[in-house]
Amino acid sequence: MADTGGRIVVRSKNEMNMCDGPIFKKLIIYSLPLMATFVLQLVFNATDIAVLGILIGDDAVAAVGSTGAIINLMTCLFTGISVGANVVVARFAGAQNTEKARKSVGCAVISSLLFGGFLVIVGIISVRSILVWTKCDPAVIDMAATYLKIYFLGMPVVMLYNFCAAILRAVGDTKRPMIFLCIGGVINVVLNVFFILVCHMTVEGVAIATVASQLVSAILSLAVMFKEEGYSRLELGYLRIYKEEFFDMLKIGIPSGIQTSMFSISNLLIQSAFNELGKTVMAGNTVASQLDGFIYNAMYAVAAAAISFTGQNYGAGRIDRIKKIMWRAMILSAGVGMIVGGGVLLFDRELCSIISDDPAVIEVACTRILILGGTYYLCGIMDVCSSIMRGLGKSVVATLVCLIGSCLFRILWLETVYLLNPCVEMIYIVYPISWLLTIGIYLIIILPMLNKLEKQYTPQEI
Repeated sequence: MADTGGRIVVRSKNEMNMCDGPIFKKLIIYSLPLMATFVLQLVFNATDIAVLGILIGDDAVAAVGSTGAIINLMTCLFTGISVGANVVVARFAGAQNTEKARKSVGCAVISSLLFGGFLVIVGIISVRSILVWTKCDPAVIDMAATYLKIYFLGMPVVMLYNFCAAILRAVGDTKRPMIFLCIGGVINVVLNVFFILVCHMTVEGVAIATVASQLVSAILSLAVMFKEEGYSRLELGYLRIYKEEFFDMLKIGIPSGIQTSMFSISNLLIQSAFNELGKTVMAGNTVASQLDGFIYNAMYAVAAAAISFTGQNYGAGRIDRIKKIMWRAMILSAGVGMIVGGGVLLFDRELCSIISDDPAVIEVACTRILILGGTYYLCGIMDVCSSIMRGLGKSVVATLVCLIGSCLFRILWLETVYLLNPCVEMIYIVYPISWLLTIGIYLIIILPMLNKLEKQYTPQEI
């Protein structure tokens, strides 16, 4: 097929044409490997926590658990830009523009390394100050700081893998990133045990194992992209910053990163509230977050699919399919959330006891699961709405909606309602309330927007 880039390109067997054929079936085919990828990532993360809990103790669990919101805060802007890379590559794949796709892929790979290098510098300088700001328990702050410093030294390879995975997913390839994650994850588990039992390390061993596993996954991703023949192909001649493609990624990705940053800031404030309630609450929240994360990530696979599907169809001028994509993705995401959430609720104590044997810690964990496990499907619907808007290039609007409906509301809740009865239940209940509020705002905006685009859009606008 001759494309708008003036070259002949054939989609590889690993790529998916999202612009034709049954939407729901292709959403499932695309989402299932991605669900497995995200869930496996959580399994490997939970293994880190479990190994620390079994071989070291709850102090190590609390130390690593207290770093999650900080890592998200400092990396989310750049992982948001990887969403921009996904949308841009998906658009050019949908428009069948090989030249632009090659430029976007090369630009994204180089950008990931630059962003990773920047995070090394910022992370090493500031991690301890942020831990103090979040009121991390003095008993575990040294271990938390050690873990963070090692993690941020490996940030270039972490960013590289994230961007490569985003590129492959943009063209419908979700199976190979899953395979690469599995390989890296197995290496991570083996190294965890080796560093702790053989080398007598604690949290630093877990951090080194995590970075090493990301390096393996990144190398494997690069290898297949160099050999690829489709729109995700990486060529040495395109490894540079292209102004137009770079700023397109930033235009879509920066608002996405800012949104995640604001979520992380609100979560840091929430983490501070947990920290003030003591080590038992910190550890219990960490245990539960490992479990309800399975629910969220299974649903987010559908939201990630909606980004790529919307991007390709927008590039191809198939606006008529995007509204169908939105409704089908909402149904699929909510269904996944209810099924996985129900399973976690049913076996909450058994699952928590795998990570910790402290009854007080398990009780805190089960409180979180009770409140969030049955309502997480609302978050899945919210994320689908956000993904559709980002795929259309309306990233700023999506970010503003989320900032008002979720982040600002949560901060206000902590500063007002929570203070009336400062307990863990009052922290957890803010999540489902904020999801409902944000969904309502999204639907008020997005439905008229899609109707207008369907009437006015022409393919030449890309």
